[in-house]
Amino acid sequence: MLISGFTFLKNGQSLGYPFVESIRSILPIVNEFVIALGPCDDETETMLLAMNEPKLKIIHTQWNDKMKDRGYVYGQQKMIAQFNCSGDWIFYLEADEVVHEDDLKGIRSSMEKYLNEDDVEALIFDYIHFYGNKNSYLWSPGWYRRAPRILKNSIRSYAPDGLFWLVLEKNKVGRYPKAALVGATMYHYGWVRSEAQMNLKSEQVQQYWNKSHQAINYSQIDQNIIKKFTGTHPEVLKGWLENAEDIYQADPHYQLSKKEKRHALMLKLENIFGLELSKKHYKLVR
Repeated sequence: MLISGFTFLKNGQSLGYPFVESIRSILPIVNEFVIALGPCDDETETMLLAMNEPKLKIIHTQWNDKMKDRGYVYGQQKMIAQFNCSGDWIFYLEADEVVHEDDLKGIRSSMEKYLNEDDVEALIFDYIHFYGNKNSYLWSPGWYRRAPRILKNSIRSYAPDGLFWLVLEKNKVGRYPKAALVGATMYHYGWVRSEAQMNLKSEQVQQYWNKSHQAINYSQIDQNIIKKFTGTHPEVLKGWLENAEDIYQADPHYQLSKKEKRHALMLKLENIFGLELSKKHYKLVR
C-alpha cells in the first residue's frame, strides 16, 4: 500500500502557516509528499528545502489572479498537487492542519482496512479548530466538525473550490465521497497565528473569492462557543505554539451577527435533541 501526502502553498512563511510542522506530522506514514508551490515573496521554498526530506516533491505553479470566482484558484492548486500523487491513498493537509503522532498508527490501519472496500472512497477526521491561543477551541455548527482528508486515488474526484471534493460518477454529475471514520483528529491552527498574519492572509486571498478584505479582530466572537482544550498538542508544534495561561477571552460587549445567532440556535437544538448540524461534505457509510 502506497500513501501520498499533498498540499499547496504560497507565501506560507509570511502568512504564519505552520506548514513545515504540518508536513512533518504525517511524513512517517507517507511514501511521498507532493507540494504545489506558487510564486513566493518570502522564505517558504527555502524552509521546504531546509527540511532536506527525500519524500518531498515540489512542483512550481502559477496562480491565476484573474480568476476570482468562489475560490476556484484554490481548487486548481489543490488538484495540481493531487494529480501528481502516485499512492493508493492520497492524504491532503491544509498548511495549518497538523496530525497528532498518537494517531498515525490508527490512520494507517484504517487505510489498510478499507483499501479493498469499494464502498469506502474517503476517510473522515474529527476536527479541533483552535482559536486565539493553544488552550481554546471552537464548538459550533458554524465550524465543521468532520471532514474528509484521505481519498482513494482510484476515484474520479476533484475539488471545485479547494474546500471539499466531489466524485464524478457521470461526466456532469458530482456527489460527495462515500466515507468511513478514521478514528483520528485533525488539529487546525489557522486561527492561532497572530492577528497581523491573519489580516495579511485575508488581504492576499480575499480577491480569489471576489471579496474585499475586512479587518479581523479575534475578540469579535461569541464567547459561548469557545471551549477549553485539555488534551496534548502534536509534538512537532512545540516550537511553534506560543504559551498561554488560560482560555481565550472574547470581547464581552460583542454583539452577535445574524449568522452567529442562527448558529447559537442550532447549537441549542443540538444539545436538546442530540443532533449534529454542522456542514458535511461526505456521505458516511461506515
